Amino acid sequence: MPPGEHPKLERIGFLGLGIMGSRMAANVARAGYALSVWTHTPGKAERWAAEHGATAEPTPAAVAQASDIVVSMVVDGAQVASVLIGEGGVVESARPGLLCVDMSTIAPPDTRRIGAALGERGVSMLDAPVTGSSPRAEDGSLTIMVGGERSDFERVLPLLETMGELIRYVGELGKGETLKLINNALGAANAAAVAEALLLARATGIDLDALVEIVSGGSGASTQLTLKSKAMREHDYSTLFKTAHMLKDVRLCLEEAQTAGVPFASAAHARDLLTATMGRGHGEEDYAAIIEAAEGLAGRRL
Repeated sequence: MPPGEHPKLERIGFLGLGIMGSRMAANVARAGYALSVWTHTPGKAERWAAEHGATAEPTPAAVAQASDIVVSMVVDGAQVASVLIGEGGVVESARPGLLCVDMSTIAPPDTRRIGAALGERGVSMLDAPVTGSSPRAEDGSLTIMVGGERSDFERVLPLLETMGELIRYVGELGKGETLKLINNALGAANAAAVAEALLLARATGIDLDALVEIVSGGSGASTQLTLKSKAMREHDYSTLFKTAHMLKDVRLCLEEAQTAGVPFASAAHARDLLTATMGRGHGEEDYAAIIEAAEGLAGRRL
């Protein structure tokens, strides 16, 4: 390629403009891609498109018609199926060569089922779930794990690099989701452990600042201690990642573990605490609210 020339950017469609999707799509727009967007909330896509220089479309099918690659970032498997293969979905405007990249976190069997339905129409699919909360979505430093055909991964890599920092191809379709679920279940287990450690320290008269400082420099250090201990201590559950979404991911991981015949007891404990956190009315708040369930079991406030 002659100096100064760049490959023609593919046209991108983006389905879902929630806490994560809106920030991820903004990075795509800033990178100079022609971008078409849709989200289920009436009027939201139009407002977002006007702000970011994109085009709002009335249906996922219309987004597909205007795109070479369609990214979906929605809540669960039912929504992914709806926007990709449901009525008014991408499949209605499917044409050979279209590539769907689902960045939601859903059950691996759902991913494979949706991928097979798209494949019957000559449409390829990758699963590319992300880890990292809204600040990392905003600055384009997400971690992205990708399953599907390697050639499709190589095609979409420049696009993913606008949204993520660590991007890894992990195998066939569905493997990205499997790895993401394991990651989130482990994160939830760590968050539960942090909550319980904070309560034990308080109950035994240990200064919590000292606990965080000492543990952060030792073998008990964790990302969850760094990210969530302050929020737990202050009972500040400003939403970075909803409790309801974390519970969904842990449940899906435990389903995979059961199918594989592998116990994941720490994740099961986290599931129970997250379920109790939901029962206390914190489903829409950040999963740092898991401290509420731990406090309930201990019969004391942090």
